[in-house]
Amino acid sequence: MSADPTKETTMALFMDVHTIDGGVSLDDVAGAHLADLATQGQHGVQYLHYWVNEDQGKVFCLVEAPTADAAATVHREAHGLVADEIYPVAEGS
Repeated sequence: MSADPTKETTMALFMDVHTIDGGVSLDDVAGAHLADLATQGQHGVQYLHYWVNEDQGKVFCLVEAPTADAAATVHREAHGLVADEIYPVAEGS
């Protein structure tokens, strides 16, 4: 039996945090983000924005996903750089 295509999937908002030892370049993160965008549709995920602190090796990704596991799966399949932490978040103004 196939899934009902008219049924909406509830999307939650998550912020994931990566720490890359030795720092990270903005160009490398941009490439990883493009890989996420190419992979996300297979998992019902949408990576929205990312922020980088190159010197500290910190990367923050904002993502809409049905679950935190779905968001992590996209990173794992796209480039292998799975987040150290994933937090459910709510958008403010």
